[in-house]
Amino acid sequence: MQLDHRAQTLLKALVERYIADGQPVGSRALSKISGLDLSPATIRNIMADLEEMGLVASPHTSAGRIPTPRGYRMFVDTLLTVQPLDEKAVEFRLQPKNQIGSPQRIISSAAQVLSSLSQFAGVVLTPRRESVFQQVEFLRLSEKRILLVIVAPNGEVQNRLLLTDVDYTRSQLVEAANYINLHYGGLSFDDVRNRLQAELRQLRDDMTRLMQAAVEAGSDAMTENNDEVVISGERNLLSVSDLSSNMSSLRKLFDMFEQKTSLMQLLDVSSKATGVQIFIGGESQLMPVDEMSVVTAPYGVNGKVVGTLGVIGPTRMAYERVIPIVDITAKLLSNALSHGS
Repeated sequence: MQLDHRAQTLLKALVERYIADGQPVGSRALSKISGLDLSPATIRNIMADLEEMGLVASPHTSAGRIPTPRGYRMFVDTLLTVQPLDEKAVEFRLQPKNQIGSPQRIISSAAQVLSSLSQFAGVVLTPRRESVFQQVEFLRLSEKRILLVIVAPNGEVQNRLLLTDVDYTRSQLVEAANYINLHYGGLSFDDVRNRLQAELRQLRDDMTRLMQAAVEAGSDAMTENNDEVVISGERNLLSVSDLSSNMSSLRKLFDMFEQKTSLMQLLDVSSKATGVQIFIGGESQLMPVDEMSVVTAPYGVNGKVVGTLGVIGPTRMAYERVIPIVDITAKLLSNALSHGS
């Protein structure tokens, strides 16, 4: 969709004014704020063209116009001037000087930084934990009850109870553990699962079943709590009139925070893209509320993308201010996690 200079200028002025005060913008106001030497009649004609293109709409209660999701999209993609942000201020909030934090603490700080700087809700999809193990051990608890002990490369220990069809002896359990550790230690359980079928035919059937059960239980244990979403500042959205005035929209929004499924899907989609992504309400199937937008960016550890963070706020948000907040926080979180790994 191509707009001439006059139409671009008027659309930009309309969106910026509407974001600022939330009221429909009339031709007289646009004549003053656009800086264009145009008559009100000419402005009305251009506004009519923009409305026909689906970029602005006229509420029934006013002669002024407001941007549509399509208008917001045109604005953020082609007309937006991003405001600079002091990177050092974000860095200090994320990890104060002389303070060493755990990865989980740094991630929680990132969600709080996004929330406090934007005054909306900050979200971070935590890194997926790979199901790599260093070694396993089987402990016989009683007849047909075995404790699977999994040791990760970082020393973290996970336990899982296995209920088996066969009553394995202690020597059989040692034999199975030694085989797994010798042939598969340092791999992920997913890799082991793929190799089991071909490589374990030489073992007895009962031992094969034990190892398959161990792989399934181990994979579940090591990936437990994957895709956790850290959310900060949800209550900020209660003070946003565009959201709080509509109880149905507010209920959908907080259902999304509680269920987290669609939010994780949206963050997962944005992790596959490069740089800042903007999801505007009404144009994405993953957005339950038309009046809501999400600004996201992926973050990584040592150059590998491991998660996504973002800001959830009203469609009528100051994108030129929120975009650099999200962008810089993603870069600084990547640096903090990479240096701490």
